[in-house]
Amino acid sequence: MTELGLFLAKRSVNKAEISRRTGISKPRLSQLSNNKTSKVTAQELYKIALSIISLPVNY
Repeated sequence: MTELGLFLAKRSVNKAEISRRTGISKPRLSQLSNNKTSKVTAQELYKIALSIISLPVNY
């Protein structure tokens, strides 16, 4: 699991919700979370960060 994957798992973030909010496909999010050779782009990281910041408190 990648650092991004560990971060999302630790926060119990729903990848489907992140996908919906960012426009990043669910398979791409899974790839970024599980495949250590995958490279996250600055734009993807920015979108993911913005979507996590705007999640409700129960996340």
